[in-house]
Amino acid sequence: MAIKEEKPITMAEVLELVKDPESSKEIKEFIKKFDPLKLKDALKMKEELKSLDLIKLKEHHLIKIIDFKPIDASELNKILTETSLDANEVRKILDVVKKY
Repeated sequence: MAIKEEKPITMAEVLELVKDPESSKEIKEFIKKFDPLKLKDALKMKEELKSLDLIKLKEHHLIKIIDFKPIDASELNKILTETSLDANEVRKILDVVKKY
């Protein structure tokens, strides 16, 4: 099998995509330990984060933010280790996350 495309997805999206009965139980149990959002909410948060139009935030950053749901600047900075955000950008991101 060859990989045709690589795209980051949220844990909520993984739960939606897992169809194989043998592996789905293990995968679902593992992901539920992280308390993922419902797919609808994860996609909605992703759109809200994109609408902030922050150039520094790439697709994989959005996925990490959605999956880990940081509650303060310290947690957000741990998730986005390779990106430096100013206080205003951090506030905007955390304001979106707080809604979920």
